[in-house]
Formats: sequence, structure tokens, C-alpha cells
Amino acid sequence: MMARFLRRLLVEDQAGATAIEYGFLACLISVAIIASLNTLSNSLNNTLNKSSNSMTIQP
Repeated sequence: MMARFLRRLLVEDQAGATAIEYGFLACLISVAIIASLNTLSNSLNNTLNKSSNSMTIQP
């Protein structure tokens, strides 16, 4: 009886599967957004540094 209960609990019960899948997808999307923002910030920083270095003030 206990083995049947455990099997039903672990194998047949999929009530939380959808929530876990949505959580996993949200995690992957957030990691992709963070990586792209990091790349964008590095690129923007390099562009601004180049333009700042090219604008020198002549005395």
C-alpha cells in the first residue's frame, strides 16, 4: 500500500509540472536578457569612450 502511494505521488502526480516549466522558461529568458544587456552596455561604453577620446580640447 505504501509503495503504491509513493509511486502515485512521484510518478503519476504532475500538478506542479507546469509551474516548474514556466519557472524554468522565465529563468532562461531572464538569463538571456541579462547577457544581452551586458553585451550592449560594453558596446555602448566602448563607443562613448572612443567619442570622448576623439573630442580633445585644444588650449
